[in-house]
Amino acid sequence: DYHKRFLEFVKMIQKENLVIGGAMTDPKGDRSKGPSEQDDRDLFTRIVDSDEKGVYVSGAKAHQTGCINSHWIILMPTIRLTQNDKEYAIVGAIPADVKGLTYIYGRQSCDTRVMEGGGDIDLGNAKFGGQEAMMILDRVFIPWGKLFMNGEFEFASMLVERFTCYHRRSYVCKTGLGDVLIGAAATIADYNGVPNVSHIKDKIIEMTHLNETIFAAGIASSHQGHKMKSGVYLNDDMLAQVCKHNVTRFPYEISRLAQDIAGGLMVTLPS
Repeated sequence: DYHKRFLEFVKMIQKENLVIGGAMTDPKGDRSKGPSEQDDRDLFTRIVDSDEKGVYVSGAKAHQTGCINSHWIILMPTIRLTQNDKEYAIVGAIPADVKGLTYIYGRQSCDTRVMEGGGDIDLGNAKFGGQEAMMILDRVFIPWGKLFMNGEFEFASMLVERFTCYHRRSYVCKTGLGDVLIGAAATIADYNGVPNVSHIKDKIIEMTHLNETIFAAGIASSHQGHKMKSGVYLNDDMLAQVCKHNVTRFPYEISRLAQDIAGGLMVTLPS
């Protein structure tokens, strides 16, 4: 009755208007070995014990953006699993402040900017910015009612693929940052008195082309979505991967062109 359990969990989340953090990425250790082959078994999250009330899990989750801002965490496998990895085939929901869970807080590149004067020029909520953390789980309890996979290793690969299909399509959000950067570069070109110089215009056009290409792949992935048996829609997998691939390349080129247009005025400008 995993699906029934999950629907009840979703109803509770919607009714109470809560935030869920999706914890998929494990530290992994030696990438040439599977979870059960690692020297340190805590490099992947796994079930270590169970009783009549539920299961206990230990391990770690890395690169967890926004986890400290979440109310609940859903733990998931991170790679394809085999018969030997059954104890790692775990999907379950835990409160973000559950006993046995430790957060090792990480940094983001510009997280202190919101503490400076004039921070209102940045988009977003300056008081509740992003953060990264590693989550260490030491015999964290999950009741049976909050467990949505328990040893079904053969479905782990499909789960990861579907999760990343949604996740990689969501990278279309980076185009909002691109819009801001393009606008800033164009404004600086105006300040410098060169908005109509041909190579400046060419660079702004190229920045726009790259940014809209990311946007197009993300929107197309959603448009090509199809209905699943459960009733939910899954966006197009190939176009989601293309969106992510573009995001791993194009924002850096957009940033390089912005610096080319602005020069030292943007790169070394005091706060």
